Amino acid sequence: MALHILKLCVGCDSIADLEGWIEETMAMWRRLGKPEEQFHTTRMVPKRLDEILDGGSLYWVIKGQVACRQRIVDIRPFTDGEGIGRCHLVLEPKVTPVTPRPCRPFQGWRYLAADAAPKDLGGGGGDVASMPEALRRELAELGLL
Repeated sequence: MALHILKLCVGCDSIADLEGWIEETMAMWRRLGKPEEQFHTTRMVPKRLDEILDGGSLYWVIKGQVACRQRIVDIRPFTDGEGIGRCHLVLEPKVTPVTPRPCRPFQGWRYLAADAAPKDLGGGGGDVASMPEALRRELAELGLL
């Protein structure tokens, strides 16, 4: 069973913001003639690599709610220029909205078991996924989603 990671998306106000950041990163890699790849750098290297790489995702907390996820395609530990161990969580650039769920702030990242992960929102008309993100957020805060 896949294991996921939960992380705060600091400085991001919406899923659209996150998607914009990803597109800017991809455009930068194209301009530099390098392989297009999106990754998030973190200080702590997950110890449960095999479980995470078996279909795990990075679930992003945006403005106090678990809002979306990106599939983790690789985890690459490295040592930075100051000799500090870090790792790149290499992510699929596609962002998948999930059922919003409140989440208190925390430092770093947390493991998220597959059975505790929010479900993906559907893509059809007339469902929660077709609502504007701000409306989904407000309904979730009211306990109606």
